Amino acid sequence: MKLSIVIPVYNEAETIEELVGKVLAVPLDKEIIIVDNCSTDGTRELIQSFQHPGLRIILQDQNRMKGNSVRKGIAAAKGEYLVIQDGDLEYNPQDFVPMLDECEKPDVLAVLGSRVLGARRGKHKMPTSSYSVGREFIDRIFRLLYASDLTDTATCYKMATTETFQSLDLHCNSFDLDFELAAKLTLLARQRGMRVAQIPIDYFPRSIEEGKKIRWHDGLQALRTIWRTRFAEPTKSGPKPDAQL
Repeated sequence: MKLSIVIPVYNEAETIEELVGKVLAVPLDKEIIIVDNCSTDGTRELIQSFQHPGLRIILQDQNRMKGNSVRKGIAAAKGEYLVIQDGDLEYNPQDFVPMLDECEKPDVLAVLGSRVLGARRGKHKMPTSSYSVGREFIDRIFRLLYASDLTDTATCYKMATTETFQSLDLHCNSFDLDFELAAKLTLLARQRGMRVAQIPIDYFPRSIEEGKKIRWHDGLQALRTIWRTRFAEPTKSGPKPDAQL
């Protein structure tokens, strides 16, 4: 199996069925792992009705936040490569194909799908909001701390071999897992003499009213995470959540 697609969900009943259809349409040999974080809007019941080969459902026993759900999906993955996909329609799963092409290059450890580069490709600006201002600030701090050229560390679309994801000492349980992943992939790539590549991707942002869940305080947590990860003592292994299948 070529690609594992990990989809953490919480209250995405309005989008998850369409999203899964889009993921299934991607022309790659794949498995889909949906991890429900105790949804209360019918998402939990809906995903259990899906009948697709290669689709697995993990049901959290309580709301353990997005990052923990991603970690559960990573632990359960069996594909050669792995990518993370949100349960809404902000991203275009067809971007998995060029990301995988890039990820298979011998000097590439991981690939990030950059919404910023995607906006430049389309010759338009990313939507301006308090969220986007915070994201740009965090990206600048990340580039300074990690001597990096990454333009979108907060992106959901991060791809690497499943072995690479499973080797990372991941601890974050919330939205800050995005930044822990970007940081640890960057450090590991440098250690191995490789690089974290980035390619432009499509992006169709939704508003808080439409279901966007990230808030301003998540930005503060992200800053703490990239600082702590940059200066942490290296460890051989860390706690990994059990895969509940």
